[in-house]
Order: sequence, then structure tokens, then C-alpha cells
Amino acid sequence: MASLYIHIPFCLGKCEYCSFNSYAGMESLFSRYVAALKKEIVKHSFEGAGERLETVFLGGGTPSMLSSDQIGEIINCCRQYHGIAENAEISMEANPKTINFMKLLQLRQAGITRLSIGVQSFIDHELDLLGRLHSAQDSWECVRDAHAAGFSNINLDLMYGIPRQNAEHWRWNVESALSLMVPHLSLYQLTMEEGTPMARRVDNGTLELPDDDEVMLMDEISARLCGESGLFQYEISNYGRQGFYCWHNINYWHNLDYLAAGAGAVGYQDGRRWKNIEDPLHYCEAVEADESPVQESEKLDNEASFRESVVTGLRMVSGVACAPLYERFGLNLRDYYGDILIPMLTNGLVEFTSSHFRLTKKGRRVANQILAELV
Repeated sequence: MASLYIHIPFCLGKCEYCSFNSYAGMESLFSRYVAALKKEIVKHSFEGAGERLETVFLGGGTPSMLSSDQIGEIINCCRQYHGIAENAEISMEANPKTINFMKLLQLRQAGITRLSIGVQSFIDHELDLLGRLHSAQDSWECVRDAHAAGFSNINLDLMYGIPRQNAEHWRWNVESALSLMVPHLSLYQLTMEEGTPMARRVDNGTLELPDDDEVMLMDEISARLCGESGLFQYEISNYGRQGFYCWHNINYWHNLDYLAAGAGAVGYQDGRRWKNIEDPLHYCEAVEADESPVQESEKLDNEASFRESVVTGLRMVSGVACAPLYERFGLNLRDYYGDILIPMLTNGLVEFTSSHFRLTKKGRRVANQILAELV
């Protein structure tokens, strides 16, 4: 499956927890950045991509800060120089504060087929704590406008494990999201990223995170409420109805190739991983000068690629398909890890089915520790 990730590094403001490559106050660079993006996308079309794109993902940052015309220019460039499959998934992340009904109509006309809305919470004091600039009311209105504009493939991002949050707060958030009849939810546990304002406040004791038992209750609430509403947990943090899974992200979790364009974007092709210059201005300058925007590049050996495929594949609830893994790398999973697997199997954290190796429900609760041992 041919996939392309496009990074839009602009935001209304930097959130308290965010360590992503994103910048506020750079509106004057938007047109120049879109031109550089298009130039890089054209260059990728001559580097062996070959097949038409089946998924395109505009992430950020906040891609919805760009105008619908600029989004349309980017998609048209992809269509002209790569080709886009007839039923391609073309996703875009959006902040509720940056779109309205008319813009949503225009985005559909521009080619966006899947909308991922960064709600994070339906509780205003939690949004304030996270440093989000939109309100719960903005989110309600945004989702309703998206439905009215004809979007059927809608994801909502929600965050749990927020300081001062309890299980009842989280229940309200999940129930609110489900009441909006969207077919996909991404429910992420907040992680403290070093150097962020929120991490500093947690470190100095002015903010306290929920304890492990409370977070476990939140996980149980997510699974039960989503299951009752017909959303299947197909990945550790993602729930969706059949036919509405995020195929772009599934491509990542299967550790398959994907192109990438934009400041700080990371791509992977034929075992080579690369990362572009992060600073948007320096990225533009490099592309304009016909220089490569790639800042870092590495070629992974067969074993490193094998381990990454296991670790990313275990994020899927179905796990890793053993036979295709062997065909791809010539390594048997059970033999390769050997004794490392024994305590995991004995403690019921992982299991082998007739075709897959996967985390158990118990194992998904401590997924990060298990994946760290296997990488």
C-alpha cells in the first residue's frame, strides 16, 4: 500500500504537554511552506514510489490552519505527480477552533475523505489544563458541522490520564464522544514528555497525575463503552467500526513503507528511515535551493527491521502474523526471542494463536514495558 505523510507544523498555540514539531505565530510562512511542500512531493514522485497513493495523511501541528485552497493545492499535487487511488483514504487533522461549516464543505471538495478532530476533552477545565485554545462547545459544534458537511469518516482524539482527572470525568468524555455518532475514536493516555511545561509542573509537584488504578479504570471504561457502541478495539489506543479503521496508521503498525514530506516529517522506504529538517523556515530554504531537506538518515539491518515490525505489530489487537513475518525477514519469532518470551507467556501477558503472536488483554495494560523488552 502506497502511503504519504505530510507534516503541517503550524499551530494556534503550543499545548502544555506537546513535544511535537509544531510552531505558533508563523502565519506569514504558510504560502511559502505550501510551495516548498509541493516541490518536495514532486521530487518524491521520481524516487521509485511507483504506485498510486492509497493513503495520504496531513498531520501536525494543525493542518486545518491552512486555507481549504492550500489544502486543495497539496492534494492536487499528489494526484498529479503520484496519482491517488479511486477509494484512497485522505485524512486531515483539525482543531475545532480552526474550522467551520463552510470550510468543512470546502475541505470535502478539496479531497479530504477522513477528518481527525483533536477534541482531547469535553470538559473545559481539562482543556485549560492541557493548554488547548478551543472549548468543549467548539468541539460539539465542530463535529455536528462535519456531519452536516457530509463527512462520514470522522475520528475524535481524546486524552486520558490528565492531571486531576478521575474515572468519572473520563466516562463523561467517552460518553460525550459516542453520543456524536462518530465511527472512530483514538483514546490516548497522556505521557509526560521531557522539557514540556506540563512535565515540569508534574516534576515540581504542582500537578499530580492519576494513579495506576485510576488509569486502569479509565481503560476499562473505554473498552466497555466503545464495545457497547459497536466500536471494536483494533489497536491499543484506537476503536472503530468495521470499514472505518485508519488504514494509514495500520500501514505504520505493519511497519511497511511510507513516503513523507514537510518539516520534521519521517519517512521509511526499503529499510531506510529519514527525517527532514524540523525548522519550517530552514526547510523552505533547503527545498527552494534544490537541496535535500533530509536532516537524518539511517539504513536498518534485517534484524533491526524485524524487531521494529514485531514491536509495531503488537500494537494491533490481532498481533503480528507469524508466517508473513518469516517470509519478509527469514526469522522465526519464537526462536529469535527465545527465553525472553518465557516469563511473558507464563504470566499471561502474550500468547501465540494458530497464526499470530499478540498481547493479551492483561498484556495491553503493560504494553510499553513488554515492547521495550522486545525492541
